[in-house]
Amino acid sequence: MSVNATEGVSPGIFAMAGSSTDATRQAGDDQQMFLELMVAQLRYQDPLNPTDSGEFLAQNAQFTALEKMQEVADATNALLSVQMAFGASGMIGKTVTWTDADGDTRSGTVSGATFLATGPVLDVAGEQIPLGAVTSVATPANTGATDTTSEDPTGSTAS
Repeated sequence: MSVNATEGVSPGIFAMAGSSTDATRQAGDDQQMFLELMVAQLRYQDPLNPTDSGEFLAQNAQFTALEKMQEVADATNALLSVQMAFGASGMIGKTVTWTDADGDTRSGTVSGATFLATGPVLDVAGEQIPLGAVTSVATPANTGATDTTSEDPTGSTAS
């Protein structure tokens, strides 16, 4: 059995629903196929030259380790998705700069965030900006009323 090295980091790493269920089902199918193959090997082995049981145990241990590594990769994907969602939510009210499709640098204040299967998308003045396109984030300057209280060196305040 061969496993693609990048299998744990699939294109839909931001998809939180269904991905771990599919991976679990695939792992269960693979394990069932492995066990059926092992039973067939035991059933049809040469009785005068039996297969070493240690080899089967080693294969089973390798398969179990592979399953656990896949579970860790799935958990890491879920954690990354949640972390990206929190990061996008934290940008609401911030001024972001991004490069648009024409290569122009633009900026605006984030008014909301949407979570798609491809990743978080920021809403800036009605335009959808993928989180990966953002090049900088800044806190906008406070344009509200100024504080009219002043503090004197003695520590008392006066208006």
